Amino acid sequence: MIRLAACQYAIELLETWDAYAAHLQGLCADAAQHGAQLLLLPEYAGLVLSGQLPAEQRSDLQGSIAGIQPLIARWFELCQGIARAHGVYLQPGTMPVLDADGRYRNRAWLFGPQGVLGYQDKLMMTRFEKEQWHISAGQGLTVFDTEMGRLGILICYDNEFPMLARRLAEGGADLILAPSCTDTEAGYHRVRIGAQARALENQIAVLQSPTVGLAPWSPALDENIGRAGLFVPPDHGMPADGVVAQSDRTAPGTGQWLFCAVDLDAVRRVRRFGQVLIREDWPQQFALSWQT
Repeated sequence: MIRLAACQYAIELLETWDAYAAHLQGLCADAAQHGAQLLLLPEYAGLVLSGQLPAEQRSDLQGSIAGIQPLIARWFELCQGIARAHGVYLQPGTMPVLDADGRYRNRAWLFGPQGVLGYQDKLMMTRFEKEQWHISAGQGLTVFDTEMGRLGILICYDNEFPMLARRLAEGGADLILAPSCTDTEAGYHRVRIGAQARALENQIAVLQSPTVGLAPWSPALDENIGRAGLFVPPDHGMPADGVVAQSDRTAPGTGQWLFCAVDLDAVRRVRRFGQVLIREDWPQQFALSWQT
């Protein structure tokens, strides 16, 4: 059984490095004290660093992401230290990173007790990211080997594309981390439904962590709606609706951890002994032809 913590992450204005570091350290310490082995924060959680910029810069869409670039190395060391100190795996959300080709990419690093395991870039960009923010798509998918098993990361919109999760499943991932950032109910439900569908299709587990609350000081994180959740295939030994846990419905804009657990061996057994064998039957759909 793996103990997980998915953060329903309230965006806060933290105007100094010390305030931010204390915030992240305290948040992660709380999850570790509850026994979590893996901690997940949402898409663009790292953009909270922009609160340390002058007000006119953090309120500028392009200026805010340019302004946080000098802080990333220090943030990286902070996250690495948190994972090592608590002996946990930490995916501290994503942030826009300026690459050597002059383009920004939405990046999710994974830290473990022994150091950084690597990163996954977002592959499918939303209209806002492409048309207004000029964030570029990454390339390729990564499966991370951990002591808990193999996992992958699909960032927000990526969860709405079946073949991405399928490739991760074929690469051996039994758990997908889904950090998300959505500013409408419809956007949240698109990602959540996508996450549940990917769990169903591939007979794996998917853990979602969203941003919540209002941040009028940030043009990118101004409004945030979502609920954290853990989803599995609805089958033998699993919840009938495929929902293992979700964060508190009665506090939609409040920051909170969702503590939950998943038995990946039980999830794997569904792929062999389930009522349906969706993963095994998947290739048959490509053998079908149109009837005329």
